[in-house]
Amino acid sequence: MAQTTKVREGEIWAVGGGKGGTGKTFITSSVGTYLAKKGKNVVLVDMDIGGANLHSFFGISRPQKSLTSFFEMGASLSDLVVKTELDNISLISGDVHSIASDKITFSQKLKLFRQIMKLNAQNVIIDLGAGSHYNTLDTFLIADRMIVVLVPEVIAIENMYHFIKNSLFRKVKKTLKEYGFKEIVQHIWDRRQSYGINNIKELIDYLKDSFSYIGTILDHELAAFKIHLVLNMVRNNNDILLGASIKSVMMKYLGVPIQYSGYIEYNDAVWKSVRERKPFMLNYLATGCAKEIEVLVDNIVKGREVSLPGGY
Repeated sequence: MAQTTKVREGEIWAVGGGKGGTGKTFITSSVGTYLAKKGKNVVLVDMDIGGANLHSFFGISRPQKSLTSFFEMGASLSDLVVKTELDNISLISGDVHSIASDKITFSQKLKLFRQIMKLNAQNVIIDLGAGSHYNTLDTFLIADRMIVVLVPEVIAIENMYHFIKNSLFRKVKKTLKEYGFKEIVQHIWDRRQSYGINNIKELIDYLKDSFSYIGTILDHELAAFKIHLVLNMVRNNNDILLGASIKSVMMKYLGVPIQYSGYIEYNDAVWKSVRERKPFMLNYLATGCAKEIEVLVDNIVKGREVSLPGGY
């Protein structure tokens, strides 16, 4: 897929992770609300097609507009922006029942990406659905800030690893395709055992060592491939420290920068806010979770990592 030129100021943030139920939509809504409270003009885009519920976090029962109009009637994305009751924050609902994520065509995807980049907002935050379909990965890859959310559970960690691995592999293939080298990547990966390659990092290292011109391309194109890690629903210090361990493993086997940007403690106030259909960052500001959301956003913006308990 050809690179899409970014033609707007501001940033695109994408929130993914591979597994459902990790709290991606809660993180998206809370991060967006906090940025809006700080005076940023924010548009949230619900790309969890088939399972969209971001609108319910803002008390919207049935969105009057959604991506259905974009995919079925060719409506402009900017015409589908719906204001919420909060200042500075709007929403594009993904309440689409007529098309699945894997049925989005190539031309529809390119059009969608172009229009996302033209949205009039300082922050566009995309809530991705579960899974690692290439349409989901491509949406993740257009972001300036790529955020993954997981919970301290084995399955969630495994899904997150595969999501990042697949995103990185997709990025490498797309990048080298533009230079005519896509077949080289796929050929080597398909025969990786015979090349002594065990993971994506070793694949990239092999490409750099074997083809100097490819190494130059990858160094340039992957320079901005940074993952912001968010650990949700932590219950104790061991869970918090798990984030640092996950970061180390990811960097070892993927070879890309992983920033442990924040963690959110488990708190009953979260599900209460979901049940009440009210923005968490407006109604539960006194909770530790709200403070942790604030730290998370500030860390993402400023490129900092969490302070770990016990001086780790």
